[in-house]
Amino acid sequence: MTKYREIIRLTGLGFSQRNIMASCGVAQKTVVKVQKRARELNLAWPLDDSMTDSKLEGILFPREAKASPSKRMPDFAYIRKELLRNGVSKKLLWTEYMEDCRANGEEPLMYSQFCYHIQLDEQKHRATMHISRKPGEQVEVDWAGDPATLIDPDTGEILKAYIFVGVMTYSQYAYVEAFLDMKQKSWIAAHVHMYEYFGGVAKILVPDNCKTAVIHNGGWKDQQINETYQEMAEHYGTAIIPARVRAPKDKPNAEGTVGVISTWITAALRDEQFFSLAELNRAIRSKLELFNHKLFQKKEGSRISLFLEEEKPFLTPLPATRFELADWKQATVQFNYHISIEKMLYSVPYEYIKKKVDVRVTEHTIEIFYNHNRIASHRRLTGRPGQYSTITEHMPQDHQRYLEWNGDRFRKWAERIGINTYTVVNAILTSKPVEQQTYRSCMGLLKLAEKYSDSRLEAACKKALSFTASPSYKSISNILATGADQTGPSENGSGNTKQKAKGITRGADYYRR
Repeated sequence: MTKYREIIRLTGLGFSQRNIMASCGVAQKTVVKVQKRARELNLAWPLDDSMTDSKLEGILFPREAKASPSKRMPDFAYIRKELLRNGVSKKLLWTEYMEDCRANGEEPLMYSQFCYHIQLDEQKHRATMHISRKPGEQVEVDWAGDPATLIDPDTGEILKAYIFVGVMTYSQYAYVEAFLDMKQKSWIAAHVHMYEYFGGVAKILVPDNCKTAVIHNGGWKDQQINETYQEMAEHYGTAIIPARVRAPKDKPNAEGTVGVISTWITAALRDEQFFSLAELNRAIRSKLELFNHKLFQKKEGSRISLFLEEEKPFLTPLPATRFELADWKQATVQFNYHISIEKMLYSVPYEYIKKKVDVRVTEHTIEIFYNHNRIASHRRLTGRPGQYSTITEHMPQDHQRYLEWNGDRFRKWAERIGINTYTVVNAILTSKPVEQQTYRSCMGLLKLAEKYSDSRLEAACKKALSFTASPSYKSISNILATGADQTGPSENGSGNTKQKAKGITRGADYYRR
């Protein structure tokens, strides 16, 4: 029952229509209607105690007060229960009510009277406030209750295909797509495809309370949104406001469209056979276009015309890139300042060696976080396992200096030491098909100069060149380690015969290693 007495009281106290709506749980048109009739009848606060809401209803709206006593009233408890089921409408329940009345020789209510009394019963059990939506403000999403089916071409098995429905609240423009499951990946993909179909993003997203959307819903003041779902919302710049538990009127368009979709799309395809999800979705898309172009019964235009003319201009533009579904992993930074993800290695700043980090893995990117702060980002590697993605800034300073060396710089360094060192370095640099393959050996010669001195390195190179034109880093290292650079033959050919024989015994092949 509408709170007529309270509306008149609050009006007399000077409350605004918005506050009266919220307090009495009625729509604005109800407040306006009651205020207008009260003024016409000179009804003002204070009212006599005998003026109950029932009496006020008869005074304010005598023709709508009650049905004829001779007419059978509906079973309101049964109607409330049936209206919660998918596909059940007031029109259907009225038709069944009419048939039952005629079978029992009773006079039924007209459809308008039937709906009116159902509305009164709803107001008795739960007051609701109508909130009109602005164009482009809100989209409602849900899974349809009844799945479609398709046939596995290999086994002949009947598979369920779950129907996702998204509805723009203002225009009722809809998006529908089938998936083989209702898991996170399908849920996110459905939203991505929906936004691309709409060509923009609504400011508010109203989902159902499935686990892929809401982990915990204790009301608007106590909600925990699924982490991945929240990431998607942030990517598209929209706000998630889940429907309250057991509150279908929080998303009436999705709830209503689910039933209509079940009739116009799912049921319309019931006699057709589909052997792949793509085939089913092509058929759904064809029916969806017809559905969105279907003319309204009680107003001009169609869903698509209303959407294109009045709603789409208010949508937020799509971001430059699609949202990518992410997996979260943990990893420990190795001593080489890299982490291993699916057998590929990605660098992080060396300061985080031995730290545990969180890794966000998408199809194309690797993002690394420490204490919720992003410390590194890489393009995801593919192909041969064991590949490295290394960012120079992540390396210690001495490691960065190594990267600064190239063939010309190695030659200039060697030239300053001596002609023999230059000859050896040049020979090493040209020994591989790719010059960079030799940098490690050249850097090794640098380390030998630091360990033994420039003069001994020059002598060792001269010694090695006396045996081969292409000495290796290993041969130079062995000469210095054994001191052979200090005991070599004199320039006139005389020297320690034993030492010389020892050197010749190893052979030239030894120094090529």
